[in-house]
Amino acid sequence: MKYIKQCSIILVISFIGEVLKYLLPLPIPASIYGMVLLFTGLMTGLIKLEAVKETGTFLIEIMPLMFIPAGVGLMTSWGTLKAIIVPVSIITVLTIITVMIATGRVSQAIIRKSKENKK
Repeated sequence: MKYIKQCSIILVISFIGEVLKYLLPLPIPASIYGMVLLFTGLMTGLIKLEAVKETGTFLIEIMPLMFIPAGVGLMTSWGTLKAIIVPVSIITVLTIITVMIATGRVSQAIIRKSKENKK
């Protein structure tokens, strides 16, 4: 029953994100609304971490399985992608490098800030 309750909490928050996407005229995916709502609920204490921890851990553990349909979709549309593979590859590599640099810089800034706060 614990897992059903935790999954229900996550699904309700996801549903609220879907409703917000429908109501607000912003180009933001519903999943982002849901994640922001869950994050806000966890940070404010409205949702206790124990209320979603085990199900969240399980979902993270099975996340690689969620990429299988996307990979199969790429394989089935190879004929269309073959003509634009070079630009798509360049964009993908540049995006990966940009995200890695940005993530590293933000992480370093947070670590420095937390060290300064401890002193």
